[in-house]
Amino acid sequence: MDTSESGTTGGSGTTGGSGTTGDGATGPRAGAPEPRTPPRRGWRRWAMDTRPLRRPAYRRLWASTAVTAVGSQLTAVAVPQQIYDITGSSAWVGAASLAGLLPLVVFALWGGAIADSMDRRTLLLVTNTGIAVTSLLFWAQAVTGLESVAVLMALLAVQQAFWGLNAPARSASIARLVPGGELPAANALGSTVMQTGQVAGPLLAGALIPVVGLPELYLIDALALCVTVWAVHRLPALPPLTATTARRAGVREIAEGFRYISGHAVLLLSFLADIVAMVLGMPRALFPQLASETFAPYGEGFALGLLFAAIPVGAVVGGLFSGAYSRARRHGWMVIGSVVVWGVAITGFGLSGSLWLAVAFLAVAGIADMVSMVFRGAILLSAATDEMRGRMQGVFTVVVAGGPRLADVLHGAAGSAFGPRTAVAGGGVLVVVVMLALAAATPALRRHRV
Repeated sequence: MDTSESGTTGGSGTTGGSGTTGDGATGPRAGAPEPRTPPRRGWRRWAMDTRPLRRPAYRRLWASTAVTAVGSQLTAVAVPQQIYDITGSSAWVGAASLAGLLPLVVFALWGGAIADSMDRRTLLLVTNTGIAVTSLLFWAQAVTGLESVAVLMALLAVQQAFWGLNAPARSASIARLVPGGELPAANALGSTVMQTGQVAGPLLAGALIPVVGLPELYLIDALALCVTVWAVHRLPALPPLTATTARRAGVREIAEGFRYISGHAVLLLSFLADIVAMVLGMPRALFPQLASETFAPYGEGFALGLLFAAIPVGAVVGGLFSGAYSRARRHGWMVIGSVVVWGVAITGFGLSGSLWLAVAFLAVAGIADMVSMVFRGAILLSAATDEMRGRMQGVFTVVVAGGPRLADVLHGAAGSAFGPRTAVAGGGVLVVVVMLALAAATPALRRHRV
């Protein structure tokens, strides 16, 4: 790749320049050639690449992610359900979602700077413990019958602040635990379990509430987080690699992260690609209206459930057949292509009058979203120096969390003005046009390869 764009040659090397292997033992020097793995043949070429799981440290991090992916969805279901039970108002449920957004944005940006200034394993231990304690407090207020929306929103804000501090360190650590050639596979493994959690978690919550009650969902999440803390404790130390790494983590360091992005076109474009796809093309705010109008003959509740599940299910399928990702070298083109496919699929969804055809298009969009996530993540980990990876992941967290929320506002207004199907199809067309225009105007993303 062009190192003037990537910012580092060692960042995509064997271990991001860490000089350690996945189990924390001394490994090859940065820049040393990776051992060649025999090519997989037949159907295995397409099946999920599980090589990163052979590395004990990455396996522990991945296992903690898998446990959290399901457990966190229990709380994600319990909080809005409890708020609705108290108030009987969907407006309060929406307000609670916004209450968690600002702490997430602020602390994700700050957390990225902290992750670049201290041992990332220590930061993960502190923040996972904080999230676990917050889940216990959720359980305490529920089991005592406090019924205070203000307390729920305050706890949600604290939980999202801890998550904002946690996410950049977790993602930035991956490049220190696996070789550069396994980054797409590692990202696919992590993204797949997160998407699986988004499907399995709510289903499990729906099954458990009538059996054990809503308060116990919080307690189960807290117990699951104890497993996460134990797994993180087993990781090797992940201190800053260089003595010149800033030990402060303030506004100046956060600003340095944004300057770094502006000076590396491929990083900036990877963020813009996600913003284009999510803000212009994420139609979830229109799912209820489409379920009640366009797909009402199929049953409103049935249609709504299928629409919300289709994208995560597609993403899981994309992860299960992610073996080809590790063979791809033109990561920039993979991002461009996946965003264009997302836009085409969303356009098809908007034009569909059949529920099953609409769900199929959303599933294709989910597969494209998985591909985009994998390669955008790989670009961020390989094209940034280790002392900047935390801040890059902090911005990534903000973009991923903020984009769909902005899309809810945009699509809600467009749906009211032009009708839901027109708004969805128009958004999909805009995604394709804007992404192709960005790719044509700026060569950095097209040229990026490993």
